[in-house]
Amino acid sequence: MKIGLYFGSFNPIHVGHLIIANHIAEYSDLDEVWFVVTPHNPFKKKSTLLDNFDRLELVHRATKDYDKLKPCDIEFNLPQPNYTINTLVHLQEKYPGHEFALLMGEDNLKSFHKWKNYQVILEHHHIYVYPRISGEQQTTIFDNHPKIHHIDAPIMELSSTFIRKSIKAGKNVKPMLPAHVWEHIDDMLFYK
Repeated sequence: MKIGLYFGSFNPIHVGHLIIANHIAEYSDLDEVWFVVTPHNPFKKKSTLLDNFDRLELVHRATKDYDKLKPCDIEFNLPQPNYTINTLVHLQEKYPGHEFALLMGEDNLKSFHKWKNYQVILEHHHIYVYPRISGEQQTTIFDNHPKIHHIDAPIMELSSTFIRKSIKAGKNVKPMLPAHVWEHIDDMLFYK
């Protein structure tokens, strides 16, 4: 089984995340996309970041109606700070029958050469890159790399930061969130 790993804090997960993940699950050779919820870095003070398990719960609620989209808490049990290469090694040991690929935005691809052991990641894993809004198309050292696949997914201009600020300001953000997510955030008074 081919699994695409979509890393993020998902603070909160929103319709933009779902649109990108679902598009890649439906229009690529991946069988599923797993939302890898990145844990809070214990060395950083981040008051706007919900607890790890609250964010995981939001991802559970967001993906429950999608067969090909799954929440993943694998990084919760890894030492912090963590690197993607460690997560990939851990997942490969836990699921030896699966093939794992990374999902990332074009903006992250530009700095991918700075990631720890990026060459090892590219040696063993494919990367699916989705477009982001940026001025002009910039070339990277990874252009035409056989393991990097550019996916013509919808461009989403929606951010969790904007949603959090809007909730705090008392704005209606219901259309930006999956219904189950919005209901839980509203019930729990998250981000107020």
